[in-house]
Amino acid sequence: MTLGNLRDLYQQVILEHYKKPRHKGKTNPVHRSQRGHNPSCGDTIELTLQMNAAGDAIEDVKFEGEGCAIAMASADLMADALRGKKVDVALEMVERFQNMMKGEAEFPKEQRKLNVMQGVSQFPVRIKCANLTWHTLKAALESPNGNQPNGFVSNEKEDA
Repeated sequence: MTLGNLRDLYQQVILEHYKKPRHKGKTNPVHRSQRGHNPSCGDTIELTLQMNAAGDAIEDVKFEGEGCAIAMASADLMADALRGKKVDVALEMVERFQNMMKGEAEFPKEQRKLNVMQGVSQFPVRIKCANLTWHTLKAALESPNGNQPNGFVSNEKEDA
């Protein structure tokens, strides 16, 4: 497959997840929630998580928000990939995704759908769009009550 065909395929998958998201809404019940905002372009997201009884694994992930195709597709792909994952695995996935946006990593075969976002790393101005939902997830998982004191997390302070 040529690079041009591969790029077209990636764009199709991103547009598909943007136009017909599979994980839009709120989990029931909501055990963790977090809002995220990207001030440089206006993307906003509210992420909700349903955890298992022990609180150490994610049973369901849903999101609501507005933003560009990259931000919304990233949220939908992430939600799909996280279902059933332990919290420590989810946090490792956040780190791997952020490294992928720097061109330093990609996901293994069992999570290869997330690699569709890899092409975004070629457009530095769009990296924050792709990373927003992952920053929001990390804040939700690392906060004791799953919510930031100021109500939302921003990815504006990161370098990329």
